[in-house]
Amino acid sequence: MRVLGINNYQLSFQRRPRKEEEAGLRDTINKTYDALGTKDRVVITHGSCFPASSIERNTNIGSPYGDSAKDWAKFLMLYGFNGNQLGPGGQLEFKDGKIKPSPYNASAFAKNKLFINLHDLTTDKYGKILSEETFNKVTKPVEKSDNDYELTNFDEAVETYDKALSESWNNFKANLAKNQPEAIALNKEFKTFLQRHNNRLTEEGVFKVLAKHYNTDETDDWHNKEDEDLMVNVKNGDTEALKRYHDIIRQNRNEIDKHKFEQFIATKQIKENKEWRDKQGFKYYNDLLVGCSKMDKWRFKDAFLKDWEMGAREANGISQRWYIPVIDPKKIFKNDKYELNIGGEFLKEKIDYALEFNENLRIDHAMGLIEPYLLSKHANKEEFVSGPHKNENVEKYVSQLTDSKGQEYDKYWDYPKLLEKLVLPELEKYKLTPDMPVWEDLCSYPSRFVDIYDKKLHLPRLVNLDWVRAQNALATARKGDWYLLGSHDSIPAMTYVDRIGTLKDGSQGKYTKEHDAWNPAYLAGYLNMDDGRQNIANIRNELKNLCETNDRESVRAKFAILMTTPKFQISFADLLGITDATYNIGGSVREENWKERISSDYLDKYYKNLASENPTALNIPELLKKALQAKIDMKV
Repeated sequence: MRVLGINNYQLSFQRRPRKEEEAGLRDTINKTYDALGTKDRVVITHGSCFPASSIERNTNIGSPYGDSAKDWAKFLMLYGFNGNQLGPGGQLEFKDGKIKPSPYNASAFAKNKLFINLHDLTTDKYGKILSEETFNKVTKPVEKSDNDYELTNFDEAVETYDKALSESWNNFKANLAKNQPEAIALNKEFKTFLQRHNNRLTEEGVFKVLAKHYNTDETDDWHNKEDEDLMVNVKNGDTEALKRYHDIIRQNRNEIDKHKFEQFIATKQIKENKEWRDKQGFKYYNDLLVGCSKMDKWRFKDAFLKDWEMGAREANGISQRWYIPVIDPKKIFKNDKYELNIGGEFLKEKIDYALEFNENLRIDHAMGLIEPYLLSKHANKEEFVSGPHKNENVEKYVSQLTDSKGQEYDKYWDYPKLLEKLVLPELEKYKLTPDMPVWEDLCSYPSRFVDIYDKKLHLPRLVNLDWVRAQNALATARKGDWYLLGSHDSIPAMTYVDRIGTLKDGSQGKYTKEHDAWNPAYLAGYLNMDDGRQNIANIRNELKNLCETNDRESVRAKFAILMTTPKFQISFADLLGITDATYNIGGSVREENWKERISSDYLDKYYKNLASENPTALNIPELLKKALQAKIDMKV
């Protein structure tokens, strides 16, 4: 078979292409996307979801910067994808000695040391600061399994990296004392890194010392107001706070310097990965999380509202408590010239760090930059009620927040000006126009958000084709809209048709196919519009019948439709056909959340899946053929 209308290159798409076939396959697929007018096609793979950084050893977590990440990018590029959407890549929080795995509570600045490629540290390039013996001791051989996925073990990963990086730090210092050439060269880079980052890293190091002492990142649980407010008081010049701060540094210098070294190594590898990606023309979309870690909040405590946190309003249920700090409207700008206050400086720095080694962004929860939804930090669970009528004493939009005199708290409307006066100009510095990022606008759409986001700035939307027909979405499209069918917060797309809910007759059953967007006749008609094409009635009926009798054919048709859109995203799990695990279910607190990752032998399993009788993996060339035919029919 060949991809329609491109060239005479022929290949069976149910087996792994041979090395000599890859260039032709990649060229054919990219030409198909050009013909479709599909500019951006991105796979969603969060950092821990990648295969382990070492190809032959299991480090208990994936990494977007190791050797295996390059292989994943090559696989994606083979099938025409030109980018990967990451999750937030910062240092994770912990409590009671346990990692909190959600990347959406990670640090906006400190890199996740669990993404370091440990095997690199055993090489001459790093002066072999990690011995092969220790590397093999703290990691495990890659094991094959019948599952088409693996699970991250965050606690074991922390233990692995703590041991490996402690040895690496000690050996680096020893090698430097011996004047080892590799150590001297590495130290030169380290010093250059510290010229920019030393103050931040020292503050983070002090926080880590305190968090270790209290066994939690939750500063509210420290039971010591002096330590909880230490950074605020230091920046205000309090002499007692300055003395304690410097005492902590002096007494824990090795631990703090080790943190700095780990951040240097992580940043060095991220930078080198970017240099490799730049040569490939493959982009990473970083996730500009709307919140930040407890460590970031501790460093910028004066920037945030003291009694409120951000969440998500649920009209027909209990609102979601995210426990995310909210920038104080009064701390965004200093004056009517829009000079940055501490909150504005914090946000600007977040954007700069997110884009330093990434080519584009996903703007997490765009509403949080215009009209964040506030939930009281001090409210009991019972005070949050289900349904549309909320208790405004414990939850409200920021525009409803009042001061002690009953006046609007954000009286200068600094939040509605935030995008126009800070965020968009900052993106422009990185040559990102408003239509380029992925704007995550899935929210409750209050009136002020609509006025700014939709009516004034006309910013792009994130369109889920699960519940809308593609032609309806495209008819009202804005420049820069992204389209998807499922995301990192969804169950596997191949199981969509199995969802149970209320049918049109009021009974319970599989409701998906009753929706207009999943109607088999619509799916067949959208992909075959040209009435003048030979045997068109039979072609439509054949696909319609397939969709009616084979649920997976309906999902495949939906993905083919997705590929007719200008910019689309697909999750790694849907691409590989993983149906027995879900990375995250939005709004839930499942124990399994955030753990799914790509197995080390994903290529073998992907092609085995494609060759099966009724595959769950996505056969990209076959889907593209359907999409291209649909696009040709549209033009006719």
